[in-house]
Amino acid sequence: MTRRKCDNVNEPKTPTGLRAAGKKLWQSSTAEFELAQHELALLEEACRTRDYIRDLDKAVRDDGVMIPSSQGSRLHPAIAESRQQRLALARMLVTLQIPGLDDDLPPAGRVRPASGARRG
Repeated sequence: MTRRKCDNVNEPKTPTGLRAAGKKLWQSSTAEFELAQHELALLEEACRTRDYIRDLDKAVRDDGVMIPSSQGSRLHPAIAESRQQRLALARMLVTLQIPGLDDDLPPAGRVRPASGARRG
């Protein structure tokens, strides 16, 4: 992956089926980086994962954090799945060396490292 010059001549076509969140990640990534075919395939999966996370978050917003079950109230299963999908998305973005969008990061990911902490 290399940084792209500010020309939009060879930007890859947005994959079909992506929704707003996935398209945003695709367009911001392909506008800034020049990616090889195998990296574009991984980016597409990251974009689809981002859309899936939005679906899971919507399910929790619609149904509530706690849902009824035969044993009483329990935590919505989409919460755990959303957490797993966020981890998968983070791993894909790290592999591609693409910084995530702010709304992709959990709150802890937005916190600055402690004073004296080293990166890399």
